[in-house]
Amino acid sequence: MDITQTLLPGVGVRYDMTTRKGVPVSVVVHREGPADLCVSSKHDPDDVRLALHLDEEEIDALTDVLGAHRITQSMVDVTRPIPGLDTARLLVEAGSPFAGRTLGDTKARTLTGCSIVAIVRDDDVIAAPTPAEQLLAGDSLVAIGSKEGLDQLRTRLSG
Repeated sequence: MDITQTLLPGVGVRYDMTTRKGVPVSVVVHREGPADLCVSSKHDPDDVRLALHLDEEEIDALTDVLGAHRITQSMVDVTRPIPGLDTARLLVEAGSPFAGRTLGDTKARTLTGCSIVAIVRDDDVIAAPTPAEQLLAGDSLVAIGSKEGLDQLRTRLSG
């Protein structure tokens, strides 16, 4: 079974696999400890059918059942820096021109070269948000890009 790992700077690591029946399954392990378990549609990996946010106690219980040794063998060092790539958490303030609009409306990648890899909303994390995801005042956007690009995105979000 192939499991791909994707480093999400500032967030953690995403592990993706497809079951033998063709169902995409993803696990995002956050740096702070919690994890998100997502099951997507066979036909559209962006169509999340089940999303579970697991705290550390729930993760421990689940890994005990599934075999923790398999999980720990495939972990990567999520704190390792990547040269030329920075991360930032950018707040969508109440006065932002993008509060109430979609992530795609920011044109973050097109205009600044930055990628938004997660949206932190209260106690929830939206990992790998789509351009259609609506931004709310108070959201914290986890972005990766160059220092200059992140500065441009910060300025763009503030209006």
